[in-house]
Amino acid sequence: MMELESLQIFWFLTVGFFLAGYAILDGFDLGVGIMHMILARSDKERRMMMNAIGPLWDGNEVWLVVFGGALFAAFPEAYATAFSAFYLPLIFLLFALIFRAVSMEFRSKSSHRLWRLGWDVGFVVASSTASIIFGVAVGGTIRGIALDERFIFRGDLLELFSPYALLVGALVLVLFAMHGTIYVYLKTEEELQARAHQWMWRTFGVFLVLYLLTTIVTLQSVPHAAANFERYPLAWIIVVLNVLAVANIPRAIHQNRPGYAFASSCATIAALAFLYGAALYPNLIISRPDPSHSLTIANAASSEGTLQLMQYIAFIGAPLVFTYTAIIYWVFRGKVKLDASSY
Repeated sequence: MMELESLQIFWFLTVGFFLAGYAILDGFDLGVGIMHMILARSDKERRMMMNAIGPLWDGNEVWLVVFGGALFAAFPEAYATAFSAFYLPLIFLLFALIFRAVSMEFRSKSSHRLWRLGWDVGFVVASSTASIIFGVAVGGTIRGIALDERFIFRGDLLELFSPYALLVGALVLVLFAMHGTIYVYLKTEEELQARAHQWMWRTFGVFLVLYLLTTIVTLQSVPHAAANFERYPLAWIIVVLNVLAVANIPRAIHQNRPGYAFASSCATIAALAFLYGAALYPNLIISRPDPSHSLTIANAASSEGTLQLMQYIAFIGAPLVFTYTAIIYWVFRGKVKLDASSY
């Protein structure tokens, strides 16, 4: 029994790790899309922004695929309930991710101004929509959704888009916008970089306000989110690290150290992902108003044999994902340069 419990905890942490990795890596891709028409003033600058993420975005989405696969194999009951409850939002998310890619690929097929403007708008809308839906899903699972004793969703669409879920969606939108703006500053030069420097301050200011507001609302309206910090006092270390990471972003911007600012932004997202997991554990999807119908790492998990086999596969596959990601980022390091094959 102890072995099964250890495997369940291992996969809870592993699934959370892949989710955090996706949020960090595709977060700046989505952020570049959100800020696409705000930062760039010319066609050249918009091409530069797209090329800043062009070689990376599809590889970053591998982390989302791995997250979904791990959740399906390790916690199939939670996977089924989540995709059933959030069916319509996830359909919109799928279309948004597809349209983001299509926008990047089709924009350069014609030099006509209206053609490119249309795809630019689509790029922004798709990136913003995906970010908000990710946040709504996070807010919904923390607040809780209506599940019956068979873990079937009995609520409606308005419940999923509650004021709290929309607040978390707005937080994620601004977080990714800040993350993407810092990345643009890191990868570009001249006027675009100078404009990104101004918007780093602005997006950070909005993020800080929403971060504090969301924290206050969470503690007031979702009290169970802080329960594990009483049970496991060591979790407060991550809270402290989260605050330090957030505080270090403006410090790095002021010191004109974009790499340092980007690392702090990554650390902020990683810490927020940990806090999200800490708010849920041992639950995967919280039932509201009856917590006894919640899906936990125990009642949603696969068999011990399946979890054990998957653990062996993870020890082989995860280093391959890390290696692939590291190679891609190393090959495409440095400032963005446009050429004939650019977007």
